[in-house]
Amino acid sequence: MTDTIAVTDRDGTRLIRMDRPQKKNALTLDMYRAMIAAIRSGEQDDSVLNYILCGAPGAFSAGNDLNDFLAHGTAGGSTVGSPVLEFLDTILRATKPLIAAVDGVAVGIGTTMLMHCDFVYATPGSRFQLPFVNLGLVPEAASSLILPRRVGHQKAAEILLLGEPFDAAAALGYGMVNAVVEPDALMDHALGVARKLAAKPQGALRRSKALLKADVEVVAARIAQEAEVFNECLRSAELREAVAAFMEQRPPDFSRCR
Repeated sequence: MTDTIAVTDRDGTRLIRMDRPQKKNALTLDMYRAMIAAIRSGEQDDSVLNYILCGAPGAFSAGNDLNDFLAHGTAGGSTVGSPVLEFLDTILRATKPLIAAVDGVAVGIGTTMLMHCDFVYATPGSRFQLPFVNLGLVPEAASSLILPRRVGHQKAAEILLLGEPFDAAAALGYGMVNAVVEPDALMDHALGVARKLAAKPQGALRRSKALLKADVEVVAARIAQEAEVFNECLRSAELREAVAAFMEQRPPDFSRCR
Protein backbone atom coordinates (compact mmCIF):
# COMPACT_ATOMS: atom_id res chain seq x y z
CA MET A 1 0.00 0.00 0.00
CA THR A 2 1.08 3.62 -0.48
CA ASP A 3 0.35 6.91 1.24
CA THR A 4 -0.24 8.48 -2.20
CA ILE A 5 -3.58 6.66 -2.51
CA ALA A 6 -6.19 7.45 0.15
CA VAL A 7 -9.12 5.02 0.48
CA THR A 8 -12.20 6.00 2.48
CA ASP A 9 -15.55 4.22 2.81
CA ARG A 10 -18.61 6.41 3.26
CA ASP A 11 -22.27 5.32 3.15
CA GLY A 12 -21.66 2.51 0.68
CA THR A 13 -19.19 4.48 -1.47
CA ARG A 14 -15.49 3.68 -1.61
CA LEU A 15 -13.64 6.93 -2.30
CA ILE A 16 -10.25 6.30 -3.96
CA ARG A 17 -8.19 9.47 -4.04
CA MET A 18 -4.86 9.88 -5.85
CA ASP A 19 -2.88 12.06 -3.47
CA ARG A 20 0.47 13.02 -4.96
CA PRO A 21 -0.20 16.72 -5.64
CA GLN A 22 3.46 17.72 -5.97
CA LYS A 23 3.62 15.49 -9.08
CA LYS A 24 0.07 16.24 -10.24
CA ASN A 25 -0.83 12.66 -9.29
CA ALA A 26 1.55 11.08 -11.80
CA LEU A 27 0.95 7.38 -11.24
CA THR A 28 3.63 5.06 -9.89
CA LEU A 29 3.43 1.28 -9.89
CA ASP A 30 2.70 1.33 -6.15
CA MET A 31 -0.22 3.69 -6.74
CA TYR A 32 -1.64 1.30 -9.35
CA ARG A 33 -1.27 -1.60 -6.93
CA ALA A 34 -3.08 0.33 -4.19
CA MET A 35 -6.00 1.19 -6.48
CA ILE A 36 -6.22 -2.40 -7.70
CA ALA A 37 -6.40 -3.61 -4.10
CA ALA A 38 -9.04 -1.02 -3.19
CA ILE A 39 -11.33 -2.04 -6.05
CA ARG A 40 -10.78 -5.79 -5.80
CA SER A 41 -11.46 -5.81 -2.07
CA GLY A 42 -14.51 -3.63 -2.72
CA GLU A 43 -15.82 -6.18 -5.19
CA GLN A 44 -15.80 -8.74 -2.36
CA ASP A 45 -17.29 -6.41 0.26
CA ASP A 46 -21.09 -6.24 0.31
CA SER A 47 -20.97 -2.92 2.16
CA VAL A 48 -19.22 -1.27 -0.82
CA LEU A 49 -21.82 -0.39 -3.45
CA ASN A 50 -19.86 1.90 -5.79
CA TYR A 51 -16.54 3.70 -6.22
CA ILE A 52 -15.45 7.29 -6.75
CA LEU A 53 -12.03 7.91 -8.36
CA CYS A 54 -10.64 11.40 -7.78
CA GLY A 55 -7.40 13.30 -7.32
CA ALA A 56 -6.04 15.89 -4.97
CA PRO A 57 -7.72 19.23 -5.79
CA GLY A 58 -6.32 20.81 -8.93
CA ALA A 59 -5.06 17.60 -10.53
CA PHE A 60 -6.76 14.34 -11.48
CA SER A 61 -3.67 12.65 -12.93
CA ALA A 62 -0.77 13.77 -15.12
CA GLY A 63 -0.49 10.19 -16.38
CA ASN A 64 2.21 7.63 -15.76
CA ASP A 65 5.26 8.58 -13.72
CA LEU A 66 7.88 8.78 -16.47
CA ASN A 67 10.73 7.12 -14.57
CA ASP A 68 8.54 4.25 -13.36
CA PHE A 69 7.07 3.66 -16.79
CA LEU A 70 10.33 3.78 -18.73
CA ALA A 71 11.81 1.29 -16.29
CA HIS A 72 8.94 -1.21 -16.39
CA GLY A 73 6.75 -0.63 -19.47
CA THR A 74 3.54 -2.67 -19.66
CA ALA A 75 4.92 -6.24 -19.67
CA GLY A 76 3.69 -7.00 -23.16
CA GLY A 77 -0.03 -7.56 -23.54
CA SER A 78 -0.40 -9.61 -20.36
CA THR A 79 -1.69 -8.30 -17.05
CA VAL A 80 0.76 -10.63 -15.31
CA GLY A 81 3.58 -8.53 -13.90
CA SER A 82 2.12 -5.25 -15.13
CA PRO A 83 0.30 -3.13 -12.52
CA VAL A 84 -0.76 -0.73 -15.29
CA LEU A 85 -2.54 -3.42 -17.32
CA GLU A 86 -3.81 -5.09 -14.16
CA PHE A 87 -5.38 -1.80 -13.10
CA LEU A 88 -7.04 -1.37 -16.49
CA ASP A 89 -8.35 -4.93 -16.34
CA THR A 90 -9.67 -4.29 -12.82
CA ILE A 91 -11.67 -1.19 -13.75
CA LEU A 92 -12.82 -2.83 -16.99
CA ARG A 93 -14.28 -5.79 -15.07
CA ALA A 94 -15.56 -3.99 -11.96
CA THR A 95 -19.17 -5.03 -11.39
CA LYS A 96 -20.10 -2.02 -9.25
CA PRO A 97 -20.54 1.50 -10.64
CA LEU A 98 -17.39 3.58 -11.12
CA ILE A 99 -17.70 7.36 -10.81
CA ALA A 100 -14.84 9.74 -11.65
CA ALA A 101 -14.56 13.27 -10.28
CA VAL A 102 -12.02 15.19 -12.37
CA ASP A 103 -10.49 18.50 -11.36
CA GLY A 104 -7.43 19.79 -13.20
CA VAL A 105 -5.13 17.89 -15.53
CA ALA A 106 -6.08 14.47 -16.91
CA VAL A 107 -3.28 13.37 -19.23
CA GLY A 108 -2.67 9.98 -20.85
CA ILE A 109 -4.07 7.28 -18.60
CA GLY A 110 -5.59 10.12 -16.58
CA THR A 111 -7.99 10.43 -19.52
CA THR A 112 -8.10 6.86 -20.84
CA MET A 113 -9.15 5.40 -17.48
CA LEU A 114 -12.23 7.63 -17.66
CA MET A 115 -13.46 5.68 -20.68
CA HIS A 116 -13.99 2.69 -18.37
CA CYS A 117 -15.95 4.66 -15.76
CA ASP A 118 -19.73 4.70 -15.75
CA PHE A 119 -20.06 8.36 -14.73
CA VAL A 120 -17.54 11.17 -15.19
CA TYR A 121 -17.89 14.68 -13.79
CA ALA A 122 -15.34 17.43 -14.43
CA THR A 123 -14.72 21.00 -13.36
CA PRO A 124 -14.62 23.81 -15.96
CA GLY A 125 -10.85 24.19 -15.54
CA SER A 126 -10.09 20.53 -16.22
CA ARG A 127 -7.83 19.76 -19.16
CA PHE A 128 -7.66 16.46 -21.00
CA GLN A 129 -4.97 15.18 -23.35
CA LEU A 130 -4.00 11.94 -25.09
CA PRO A 131 -0.44 12.83 -26.21
CA PHE A 132 0.75 9.31 -27.02
CA VAL A 133 1.78 9.95 -30.64
CA ASN A 134 3.62 13.12 -29.56
CA LEU A 135 5.75 10.91 -27.31
CA GLY A 136 6.47 8.31 -29.97
CA LEU A 137 3.85 5.99 -28.48
CA VAL A 138 0.43 4.57 -29.39
CA PRO A 139 -2.96 4.74 -27.62
CA GLU A 140 -3.65 2.60 -24.57
CA ALA A 141 -6.56 1.29 -22.48
CA ALA A 142 -8.55 0.40 -25.62
CA SER A 143 -8.90 4.11 -26.39
CA SER A 144 -8.26 3.29 -30.07
CA LEU A 145 -11.48 1.24 -29.92
CA ILE A 146 -13.65 3.17 -27.49
CA LEU A 147 -12.98 6.70 -28.68
CA PRO A 148 -13.99 6.19 -32.36
CA ARG A 149 -17.17 4.48 -31.17
CA ARG A 150 -17.98 7.48 -29.03
CA VAL A 151 -16.99 10.42 -31.21
CA GLY A 152 -16.53 8.98 -34.72
CA HIS A 153 -13.34 8.28 -36.63
CA GLN A 154 -12.48 11.84 -37.66
CA LYS A 155 -12.81 13.35 -34.20
CA ALA A 156 -10.98 10.37 -32.64
CA ALA A 157 -8.17 10.88 -35.18
CA GLU A 158 -7.99 14.55 -34.20
CA ILE A 159 -7.77 13.68 -30.49
CA LEU A 160 -5.34 10.76 -30.82
CA LEU A 161 -3.16 11.70 -33.79
CA LEU A 162 -2.72 15.40 -33.02
CA GLY A 163 -2.60 14.77 -29.28
CA GLU A 164 -3.63 18.31 -28.38
CA PRO A 165 -5.27 19.24 -25.06
CA PHE A 166 -9.00 19.96 -24.83
CA ASP A 167 -11.14 21.43 -22.08
CA ALA A 168 -14.12 20.15 -20.09
CA ALA A 169 -16.64 21.81 -22.41
CA ALA A 170 -15.16 19.91 -25.36
CA ALA A 171 -15.10 16.67 -23.34
CA LEU A 172 -18.78 17.19 -22.56
CA GLY A 173 -19.52 17.68 -26.25
CA TYR A 174 -17.59 14.50 -27.08
CA GLY A 175 -19.67 12.53 -24.59
CA MET A 176 -16.59 11.83 -22.46
CA VAL A 177 -18.05 13.46 -19.35
CA ASN A 178 -21.61 13.51 -18.00
CA ALA A 179 -21.57 17.07 -16.69
CA VAL A 180 -19.32 20.01 -15.93
CA VAL A 181 -19.51 21.00 -12.26
CA GLU A 182 -17.96 23.90 -10.34
CA PRO A 183 -14.93 22.89 -8.22
CA ASP A 184 -16.56 23.55 -4.86
CA ALA A 185 -19.52 21.36 -5.82
CA LEU A 186 -17.67 18.53 -7.58
CA MET A 187 -17.35 16.02 -4.74
CA ASP A 188 -20.84 16.73 -3.41
CA HIS A 189 -22.19 16.11 -6.89
CA ALA A 190 -20.29 12.83 -7.27
CA LEU A 191 -21.34 11.69 -3.82
CA GLY A 192 -24.95 12.61 -4.61
CA VAL A 193 -24.87 10.38 -7.69
CA ALA A 194 -23.29 7.64 -5.58
CA ARG A 195 -26.11 7.89 -3.04
CA LYS A 196 -28.72 7.61 -5.79
CA LEU A 197 -26.99 4.49 -7.12
CA ALA A 198 -26.73 3.01 -3.61
CA ALA A 199 -30.50 3.36 -3.20
CA LYS A 200 -31.23 1.29 -6.34
CA PRO A 201 -31.87 -2.46 -6.28
CA GLN A 202 -28.28 -3.64 -6.49
CA GLY A 203 -28.92 -6.90 -8.34
CA ALA A 204 -30.71 -5.12 -11.17
CA LEU A 205 -28.14 -2.32 -11.17
CA ARG A 206 -25.17 -4.64 -11.58
CA ARG A 207 -26.91 -6.81 -14.16
CA SER A 208 -27.70 -3.65 -16.13
CA LYS A 209 -24.07 -2.53 -15.96
CA ALA A 210 -22.98 -5.98 -17.15
CA LEU A 211 -25.31 -5.69 -20.15
CA LEU A 212 -23.91 -2.24 -20.94
CA LYS A 213 -20.40 -3.75 -20.91
CA ALA A 214 -21.21 -7.04 -22.61
CA ASP A 215 -18.25 -6.63 -24.99
CA VAL A 216 -15.70 -6.68 -22.17
CA GLU A 217 -13.59 -9.38 -23.83
CA VAL A 218 -13.41 -7.38 -27.07
CA VAL A 219 -12.20 -4.37 -25.09
CA ALA A 220 -9.73 -6.51 -23.14
CA ALA A 221 -8.31 -7.87 -26.39
CA ARG A 222 -7.76 -4.33 -27.71
CA ILE A 223 -6.03 -3.32 -24.47
CA ALA A 224 -3.64 -6.25 -24.92
CA GLN A 225 -3.07 -5.48 -28.61
CA GLU A 226 -2.29 -1.83 -27.85
CA ALA A 227 0.07 -2.87 -25.05
CA GLU A 228 2.10 -5.08 -27.38
CA VAL A 229 2.60 -2.22 -29.84
CA PHE A 230 3.16 0.25 -27.00
CA ASN A 231 6.03 -1.87 -25.71
CA GLU A 232 7.57 -1.98 -29.18
CA CYS A 233 7.41 1.83 -29.24
CA LEU A 234 9.18 2.00 -25.88
CA ARG A 235 12.27 0.62 -27.66
CA SER A 236 12.04 3.04 -30.60
CA ALA A 237 14.27 5.93 -31.61
CA GLU A 238 11.17 8.14 -31.59
CA LEU A 239 10.56 7.48 -27.91
CA ARG A 240 14.22 8.15 -27.10
CA GLU A 241 14.04 11.48 -28.94
CA ALA A 242 10.81 12.45 -27.15
CA VAL A 243 12.32 11.68 -23.75
CA ALA A 244 15.58 13.45 -24.57
CA ALA A 245 13.68 16.53 -25.73
CA PHE A 246 11.62 16.53 -22.54
CA MET A 247 14.70 16.24 -20.34
CA GLU A 248 16.53 18.92 -22.31
CA GLN A 249 13.46 21.19 -22.39
CA ARG A 250 13.46 21.56 -26.16
CA PRO A 251 11.04 20.70 -28.96
CA PRO A 252 11.56 17.13 -30.25
CA ASP A 253 13.00 16.66 -33.75
CA PHE A 254 11.56 13.39 -35.04
CA SER A 255 13.10 13.93 -38.49
CA ARG A 256 16.33 12.44 -37.13
CA CYS A 257 14.42 9.17 -36.45
CA ARG A 258 13.39 8.58 -40.08
